[in-house]
Amino acid sequence: MSAERPAAVSDEALLRAEQYIEEEEGAANKLKGWLGGFVRLAAFVMAAFHLYTAYAIVPTQTLRPVHVAFVLFLCFLVFPVAKRFRHRVMWWDWLAAALAIAIVVYAIQGGDDFTDRNTSPNPWDIAFGVALIALVLEAMRRTSGWVMPVITLGFLAYAMAGPWLPAPWTHKGYEVGRLVGVMYMTLEGIFGVAVDVASSLIILFTIYGAFLQYSGAGKFYLDFSFSAMGGKPTGAGRTVVLASFLLGGPSGSGVATTVTLGAVAYPLLEKVGYEKNAAGGLLAAGGLGAIISPPVLGAAAFLIAEFLKISYLDVLLMAVIPTLLFYFALFLMVEIDARKYGMKDVAFEKVDSVWNLSRRYWFHFLSLVSIVAFMMWGFSPVLSVFWATVVALATSMLRRDTALIPYDLFRGKGSVKEHVLQSGFAKAMEGGALGMLNVGATCAGAGIIVGVVTLTGLGLKFSSIVIDYAEGSLLLTAIFTSLVVWIVGLAVPVTASYIICAVIAAPALIKLGVPDFAAHMFIFYYAVLSEVSPPTALSPFAAAAITGGDPYKTTLQCWKYTVPAFLLPFMFVLDPSGQGLLLMGSTKALAAANWLSIAQVTFTAALGIAAIAGGFQGWALRRATAIERAMLIVAGVALAYPGGIADLVGLTLVAAVLAMQWLMPRATSAGSA
Repeated sequence: MSAERPAAVSDEALLRAEQYIEEEEGAANKLKGWLGGFVRLAAFVMAAFHLYTAYAIVPTQTLRPVHVAFVLFLCFLVFPVAKRFRHRVMWWDWLAAALAIAIVVYAIQGGDDFTDRNTSPNPWDIAFGVALIALVLEAMRRTSGWVMPVITLGFLAYAMAGPWLPAPWTHKGYEVGRLVGVMYMTLEGIFGVAVDVASSLIILFTIYGAFLQYSGAGKFYLDFSFSAMGGKPTGAGRTVVLASFLLGGPSGSGVATTVTLGAVAYPLLEKVGYEKNAAGGLLAAGGLGAIISPPVLGAAAFLIAEFLKISYLDVLLMAVIPTLLFYFALFLMVEIDARKYGMKDVAFEKVDSVWNLSRRYWFHFLSLVSIVAFMMWGFSPVLSVFWATVVALATSMLRRDTALIPYDLFRGKGSVKEHVLQSGFAKAMEGGALGMLNVGATCAGAGIIVGVVTLTGLGLKFSSIVIDYAEGSLLLTAIFTSLVVWIVGLAVPVTASYIICAVIAAPALIKLGVPDFAAHMFIFYYAVLSEVSPPTALSPFAAAAITGGDPYKTTLQCWKYTVPAFLLPFMFVLDPSGQGLLLMGSTKALAAANWLSIAQVTFTAALGIAAIAGGFQGWALRRATAIERAMLIVAGVALAYPGGIADLVGLTLVAAVLAMQWLMPRATSAGSA
C-alpha cells in the first residue's frame, strides 16, 4: 500500500516564487469588472489577429507595427507605472496606450512616402519617433525592470557621441533625426528582425503553449512523470528531470517551469532526503532545460532561425543532441545523489498507471509532436504552429474534462455568453497574448540596440577587439566571447542577451572560421546561463522561495547540476568534428553519411559530461578523493575539446580513476547506498 502523495508546498512559498516570475515577466495588474473585461477582449483580439496573419497574407510593413502597437497598448494597461498603482489603470496609462496606437497609425498611413524620407524625417516624424522610443523604454521598464532600458539608452548615447569617443570606438556620430529615421521609419530598428520573429512566430508559440496549458496538458505531463518514475531512491529526481522536459518543451520558460514543478515535486524531494538547497538547485536546473528543449525552446531559438536564414526545423535539429546530453547530465547527477547521500526508498501515491494515463490523455502527446510533423511535411514554422494549435484545440474536445470549448455550449445548456467568456479557449487566447508582452517589449527594445550596432558598425569593431585580445587564438576568442555573453546575461533576459551578443560577439567567432550556425548556438547556450547566474538567477531564486533554502546556495547547487552540459558549446566551435553534435553542419555532414564521426563526438561528449559530473559531485564507483575529483574534472574538460590527443588524455584519466577505485577499495565505502 503506497503512502499518500506529499502535500503541496505552502501558499506563502508559492507567493514568494510568484514574485520571481513577476521579476521576469512584470508585476501585472489584476483588473476586475468592465476594465478587466476590456483588457481580456483586447488580448483576445491580439491573439486572433496573429492567428489570422499565420494563415493570411499581411504585409510586413503592417504586421510588425501593428504587433508593436498591441504590445505597447496592453503593456500600459496591464503593467502599472509603480507598485503602488497596481490593480488600476491611471490616466497616464490610457494616454501612453492611445499614443502607441497613434504612432503606429501615423506610420502605416504614411505608406512608402513615410519610409522613403527616413534619411530626412520631418518634425512630425521626429516627434512620433522619439515618442515611440520613449514608450518602448517604458514598456521594457514595466515588464522587466530598469536594466534593459538603461542598456538601450547606453547604445543610443554611443550612437550620438561617436566623434568624442576614443579609438577604436569612435565613429562619425548620428543626430536624433537620423536615429529616428532608422529606428522608426525603416524595418532595421524597432520594427526589425526581433519584432519580425516576435510577431510571426513567438506569439504563435505562446498561444499554442496556452492552449496546451488550459487543456490540461501540463497536469498530464506531471502525472505521467510521477507515474512513470516509481518510488525508488532516484525516482524523485528522475521525476523532476522527466517532468521538466515535458513541461518545459511547451512553455519555453525556465522560471515558470521551475515554479510549476517545484510546487508539486519539492515535498517528494524532501521526503527522499534532498536538503533544501540541493532540491532547489535540481528544480532550477530542470527548469533551465525548458529553454533548450525541442520542440519549442525559448524565444531566442526563433531568432536564431531568422538571423541565420534557416528553417526552424534546422534549429530543432541542432538542439536535439545537446538537449539529450543536458538531460543525460541531470540524470547522472540524480543517480549520484542517491548513492552519495544514501537516499532511501520512498513510496508515493501514483496518480494512475502510465498505461491508463496514456490511454485517456494520449492526445496531449499528439499535439506536442505535431509541430515537428507539420514542418517535416513541408509546412513553414508559422503554419506548423498554427495547425498544431488547431490540433490542440480539436483533440482537447475528445474528453469533457480537457475540452477548451465546454460540451454544454453545444447542448444549449446555460448562457452562451457565460460559456464563451469562461471557456478554456477564451482563457488560452487571452493568456497567449498577455504571456507575450514582456518578450514583445524586450524584442522592440532589442531592435533599437541592433539598429545602433548596424548603423555604427559596432559589431565589427567589437569582434576585432576580441580577436586582438585573444591574439588570434580560437580557444581564447571562444572563452572571451562566452564571458561577454555571460556578463551581458547577468543583466538582461535570455532573449535580449542573445540578440545583443549575436550582433556584437558572434562575428568574432565567424571571423576565425567558425560556421555561423555553430557560433550562434554557442551564443545561445551561454545566454541561457543568465537564468542561473546572480544577480538575475531567477530560476534558482524562485526554487529557493519554494524550498525555503538560501537563494545563493541554491544557485551554486544549480551550477553544480548544469556545469557539465555547458562545456558542450566549446565543442561546437573548437573543431569541425564537434559541429556533428549540432547535426546540422548538418545536411552536408549527414549527406556524406558521416554518422560514425557524429557518434564518436557524441560518445566523447557524454563521457566528458559523466566525468565532470563525477568530479563536481565527488563520486565515481564510490566517493572520490580530492585527487580523483581533479582527475575527473580534467578528463571531462579534455573530452569536451574535440581532437584525438585531447580525447586520449580524457579517456586515460577516466580509466585511471575507475581502476584506482576498483583495484584499491577502501575498508568502508563512505556514503555507499
